[in-house]
Amino acid sequence: MLRDYNLGEVNEKVAGKKVKLCGWIDTLRVHGKVAFIDLRDRYGKVQCVIVSKNKNFDKIIKLNKESCLLVKGEVNIRPKGSENKDLSSGRVELFVDDVEILNECKEIPFEINDNLVNEELRLKYRFLDLRNDNLKKNIILRSNFIKSVRDFMIKENFVEIETPILAKSTPEGARDYLVPSRIHRGKFYALPQSPQLYKQLLMVSGFDKYFQISRCFRDEDLRSDRQPEFTQIDAEMSFVEEEDIFNVVERMIKYVIKETFNIDIKIPFPRISYNESIRKYKSDKPDLRKDRNNTDEFSFLWVVNFPMFEYSEEEKKFVAAHHPFCMPDNVENLDKNPIRISAKSYDLVLNGVELLSGSIRIHKPEIQKKVFKLLGLSDKEIEEKFGFLLDSFSYGAPPHGGFAIGVDRLVQIFTKANSIRETLAFPKNKEAREVMLDSPSYVDKKQLKEVHIDVVEDKKIKRKKYG
Repeated sequence: MLRDYNLGEVNEKVAGKKVKLCGWIDTLRVHGKVAFIDLRDRYGKVQCVIVSKNKNFDKIIKLNKESCLLVKGEVNIRPKGSENKDLSSGRVELFVDDVEILNECKEIPFEINDNLVNEELRLKYRFLDLRNDNLKKNIILRSNFIKSVRDFMIKENFVEIETPILAKSTPEGARDYLVPSRIHRGKFYALPQSPQLYKQLLMVSGFDKYFQISRCFRDEDLRSDRQPEFTQIDAEMSFVEEEDIFNVVERMIKYVIKETFNIDIKIPFPRISYNESIRKYKSDKPDLRKDRNNTDEFSFLWVVNFPMFEYSEEEKKFVAAHHPFCMPDNVENLDKNPIRISAKSYDLVLNGVELLSGSIRIHKPEIQKKVFKLLGLSDKEIEEKFGFLLDSFSYGAPPHGGFAIGVDRLVQIFTKANSIRETLAFPKNKEAREVMLDSPSYVDKKQLKEVHIDVVEDKKIKRKKYG
């Protein structure tokens, strides 16, 4: 290692030792024949003192902030009265013997910890923005949050299983991101909106407790709490009823929030039916906090018994209120009055934001096929899109149910971030663009030809588009 300690480890215990430290120049203050460098890494900061008789003095004081250094010297106790109580290293400083400039930094486009900087500029230079103290803290909290989820779920005997990213286009309520196949001309993969079908197939396979920290993709308009690609805690369980799932979710949330944010959450969470929520609050995501103004109150609420179907005036047909795999609470009424049927589905709401969605699933092929028919799918469409699923249900599929929790939204709420982008390392902007890499971007004609896509000329805008 180039360094003997990270900067968070430098304190009175290493006073008197000769050490090597690495980091970035956070601040540089020159006072005549003495210069003070606050060296920073992700663990902390250490004040380094260099005097004019040091051979490196003249070149060091000319460096820009954020230049990367390796410093060698002795850790000393600071003179009385010069301590910095805000730093773990605030009682010591490094007297510099030698400095190696690992890499100079040119003039930075904005001050690192200035959160008023234009967001597009911050996103363009995200590799610099990630040095921001608050953003760095959020990313580390997010990492700790995911670790605590894994700890809980594995202790509960869940098996973590990765499911494919290159999947099949199925109706999930939003547009799919499509990936053309080079080998199979005219055919496309779809990036998963969720691992729904795979996790149900895992239940058929006998993995009775599955979970995954899953990447999901939806081609939809962005908001402050939405990204085209996002992360969810995805889970499924066999031989369960709704109460079993509520119990696991509540205990998991209580555990991970305490472990990550040191906040105690009271369980069980209150419940309200969908119909009562609409009648009483005019919303299926009610915010029940007493005081909704930048507070530390966290109001969790289960909304249960959602409608199985909704009627779309635009499409002139029934559509699934959640998704088409939810178990109806009254199978007999599927043939009589489907619009009045409730599903064994549930959402978990936090401070008026949908955090979790889930349901008990259909596990019998004849019920699933009947639901597909009610949604207007023909026998041919059912076979093409879901034949594998219906077939699997004919091989002893167990009763099962599950849930998915949005990691991004939950971390945003508990870090009190203004936008979901403040909890992600490399987010897209409001136009679904990744401005740092300039993505999406045009690609070479040869690449398009390999996946059997032609380029056509759009005369209106006089630019090449894909067709």
